[in-house]
Amino acid sequence: RMPIHGLTAAEVESRRAAGLTNCPPRSPTKTTGEIVRDNICTYFNLVFLVLALMLLSVGSWLNMGFLGIVFWNTLIGIIQQLRAKKTIDELTLVSAHKVHCLRDGQWVELLSDELVQDDVVEFRAGEQIAADAVVLDGTAQANESLLTGEARPIAKNSGDGLRSGSFLAAGHCVARLTKVGAESYAAKLATEAKADGHKVVKGEMMRSLDKLIRAIGIALVPIGAALLYKQHWQLGVAMRGSVETTVAALIGMIPEGLYLLTSVALAVGMMRLARRRVLTQDMNCIETLARVDVLCVDKTGTITESTMQADEPVLLNENAPVTDILTAFYSGEEPDNDTARALCEKFGQGGSPWFAARSIPFNTAYKYSAKSFGAQGSYVVGAPDILAGARLAELRPVLDPLLAQGRRVLLLARCKGELPDPPARLDPDTLEFLALLPLQNRIRESAPETFAYFARQGVDVKVISGDDPRAVSHVAAQAGICGADQWVDAAALKNDRELEKAAAHCTVFGRVTPEQKRKLVHALQKQGHTVAMTGDGVNDVLALKDADCGIAMASGAQAASQVAQLVLLDSDFGALPHVVAEGRRVINNIQRSASLFLVKNIFSVLLSVVSLVLPLTYPFLPLQLSLLGAATIGTPAFFLALEPNHERVHGRFISNVLRAALPGGITDFLLVFLAQGFCFAFGLSSDYLGTISTIVVLTVGLMVLWGVCRPFNTWHWVLWGAMAAIGYGGALLLAPWLGLVKLDLGGTLVLVALLGLAGPTLFGVSMLNTRIHGAVGEVQDKVRRRREP
Repeated sequence: RMPIHGLTAAEVESRRAAGLTNCPPRSPTKTTGEIVRDNICTYFNLVFLVLALMLLSVGSWLNMGFLGIVFWNTLIGIIQQLRAKKTIDELTLVSAHKVHCLRDGQWVELLSDELVQDDVVEFRAGEQIAADAVVLDGTAQANESLLTGEARPIAKNSGDGLRSGSFLAAGHCVARLTKVGAESYAAKLATEAKADGHKVVKGEMMRSLDKLIRAIGIALVPIGAALLYKQHWQLGVAMRGSVETTVAALIGMIPEGLYLLTSVALAVGMMRLARRRVLTQDMNCIETLARVDVLCVDKTGTITESTMQADEPVLLNENAPVTDILTAFYSGEEPDNDTARALCEKFGQGGSPWFAARSIPFNTAYKYSAKSFGAQGSYVVGAPDILAGARLAELRPVLDPLLAQGRRVLLLARCKGELPDPPARLDPDTLEFLALLPLQNRIRESAPETFAYFARQGVDVKVISGDDPRAVSHVAAQAGICGADQWVDAAALKNDRELEKAAAHCTVFGRVTPEQKRKLVHALQKQGHTVAMTGDGVNDVLALKDADCGIAMASGAQAASQVAQLVLLDSDFGALPHVVAEGRRVINNIQRSASLFLVKNIFSVLLSVVSLVLPLTYPFLPLQLSLLGAATIGTPAFFLALEPNHERVHGRFISNVLRAALPGGITDFLLVFLAQGFCFAFGLSSDYLGTISTIVVLTVGLMVLWGVCRPFNTWHWVLWGAMAAIGYGGALLLAPWLGLVKLDLGGTLVLVALLGLAGPTLFGVSMLNTRIHGAVGEVQDKVRRRREP
């Protein structure tokens, strides 16, 4: 074997100077410049600037107060997102991909972006290939499914190429990097994807918000132009009054704080998760977490601790030198999984005179590892049911009691012929059974409490493992998982239809291949579930990638952490309840706060349309709407969006929000429309109309906030009381600047009558809204049942 030399420090510097470096992985957060730009350069900020210039042109300085709200909204958004970016970036650095590299004759650990072309690196099972490379030494099997979709492992020997973005499924090797950074295979694929218009898929909530804001943005210009024309040129209102009411109508239609609130709430959610050592690699997964109703977990490393302990072998052949065989098999072995590590620690500490002429690393495709020792024979260690096949009955008397104790059991056997090349399933008749090798994991202390939480939250748990289903069932029962006795052997499932049926009725799945894990996730998604998948091994990668939310343990394979949306840096399964609860808190509170914003938008749109159709003026001034927005929408929405709320999210975001906002919006519209009618009938001035409308809408807004604050606690009482004080106090103290006037007897009677109607109207509209929603739901259920086979 030729000696392998790494680069010297001078060679590394020359390659850096030539730009032959490995590009750093992109942070999951935006850059500082992008955050500032995206918060300042928005369509609605442009609209607000145009509206301010319109007011400036007619000398209406006081009504430009909404610019202060816009400024503080923008500043808060920038500060919160920068704080989140700092927290996430620090966490990303901790979890960054690290590689063993040969520099100046010494093996050192470097971040993947510190590598340069021609660096000599070592890859082990579970590690993702950081750049294109060629194998110099060692034997491994690469999985290129993340690049090509083909899950079958590909053997890699000296001289073979490794593609960046793939990962080692088994074995280990030393390789020299040939193409780094933008020239690597994975980077070129990513560039092509971007050129084809590939974008990160947003969650249903963000897509709904985008559509809503786009629709409002398109409607603003024609409605604003029509209102200005109607007020000034048809109704004869002075230009200053026409501009003021038109600006007020448009401000009322803009949900100026809603998108900001959503971005801030998601950023704060990422930051809170980061403080619990949970790295969020995709902001959209926070929304997915809120909707999760099925959690798929692996046994080893999730329910149990990842470290395993090997027990004494159970001899099947008293004359076989089992100790010598195991010592030879595991001496000098570089273990690449927890099982191998436990066996190496138990049997591989002493040296052995036996020389391994050929080795086959373990792979999930054929479920064994093997070594040939020349004259001493060839031996395999693997899953008993796979190796024994039709002869499994011979092992049952000894094997079943071990499995009933929840142990993982391997079979040591002598192979009577040559080991297959390439590796493939072995004929059980060519094997001589020598010993069973029991291993065990301890149940994580936090596991029973964690699964009890998910049971209370209505989240079904599915245990998916490559181990014997009886052993997995026993462990699941110990962990307190509901339905642990409902298990199935995935090896016995003949087709996808049987697998889909098992997905619906079973809790524990044993002997599952990596491809079957992926298909199980697909089957659950097909049945309408939102699926989260946890895992830490190479065999979990495909399922993690395709789940609605992939959650990886940082202590596991690097490839698993690279494809997952969430990474538990402390590999603490007990953190999952906090992760799911945070997702629910964020989305539930955004949904609740969004309903407050849309109340104003609904009644403002309806009033604007009526003002265009009928000879009526828009009753509000911009400053009046600023007070209403601050007291009943923006301020309470911001505080409510940050409090605990762990209910599971149901239904679609936009329909939920509209259903909650419609009663308040329609009530506001009806009462203000009545106010316009009363003022027209009794000859009251536009100042009286503005004052009455402001007090009525403020009162309805506080009623809606009352409903949002239920159930009340001390904090909710304080919040509601403070908003009532700000609203009514502001209307009284700032009346001269808000355009509010003292009412005479006629105006007071109109106000009292409308305030008396506010409660019954809101209640009646709410009841009607509930009945209509229920009727629509029943029709949808009937249609769905008719479509079902």
